[in-house]
Amino acid sequence: MTATEAEIIKVLAEEKNMRKAAERLFLTQPALSQRLQSIEKEWGAQLFIRSQKGLTATPAGELVIQYSNEMIIKREEIFEAIQALNSKVHGTLKIACASIVGQNWLPKVLKDFVTKYPDTKISLMTGWSSEIVKALYDGEAHIGIVRGQADWKGKKIHLFRDTMYLVDKEIQDMEDIITSDRPFIQFKSDSNYYQEIQQWWQRHFNYNPKHQIIVDQIETCKQMAVNGIGYAILPSITLNGEENVHKIPLTNSESDDGLTRDTWLIGYESTFELRQVEAFVNVVQDHARCLYDYSKGIN
Repeated sequence: MTATEAEIIKVLAEEKNMRKAAERLFLTQPALSQRLQSIEKEWGAQLFIRSQKGLTATPAGELVIQYSNEMIIKREEIFEAIQALNSKVHGTLKIACASIVGQNWLPKVLKDFVTKYPDTKISLMTGWSSEIVKALYDGEAHIGIVRGQADWKGKKIHLFRDTMYLVDKEIQDMEDIITSDRPFIQFKSDSNYYQEIQQWWQRHFNYNPKHQIIVDQIETCKQMAVNGIGYAILPSITLNGEENVHKIPLTNSESDDGLTRDTWLIGYESTFELRQVEAFVNVVQDHARCLYDYSKGIN
């Protein structure tokens, strides 16, 4: 099986639809159908069953799909190893990044990186931090950028620390919360972010919020607060200074560390030796230093 044929099988298995697979492969449907027939003839078995619902892999097809995926991964590993022998930085850099960082901070980093290393290709996936860790375990990414306390035994590089703010159109002081009837808008995810906010609240107030709104996206949480629906607790990475809102840091005294959120770069030791990864780490750390003062330990 050629690399192109393996890619065809992989895309067909992922899309489960001839039209979508053809578009992704930049082929016409008749051309893709002909290629599939040729592959099936080579294997001497039908690999997919067509129906109105799409494509379904046969038992033989499942074996060939697994073989194709393994072949593609192995080819990429060998290609990366060859590139590592050269002095020039190129090849594919596969990044898995927490969504909040991917939306608010990473684009500027990537712009700088591709400007310095135009021969590299970027593969980026975003999601919750738990999904980022899984992507590394599964070999789907070279490095990951996660939030909070990541459960990772490999190499970890601290990038920056966010200050957490209470954000609202009306509330100007933490004491105003006691008399306010405005709803508390919260972002709930698979991480411990939600629990940390709950714990902070219990340390500072002896009652539950009067009204609550729970959303599943932090950007939704921000937009609701910015548009005056209620107040929210947001990390500084989401605030660019253009929001017309009051921002109250979550600290009450010098002895109170308040609530912060750390961002980490994680990966396997061997992966950090790849030239494209090494170059990316340098660019990332340069940008992180603009946000975090390592000498003083503050933002």
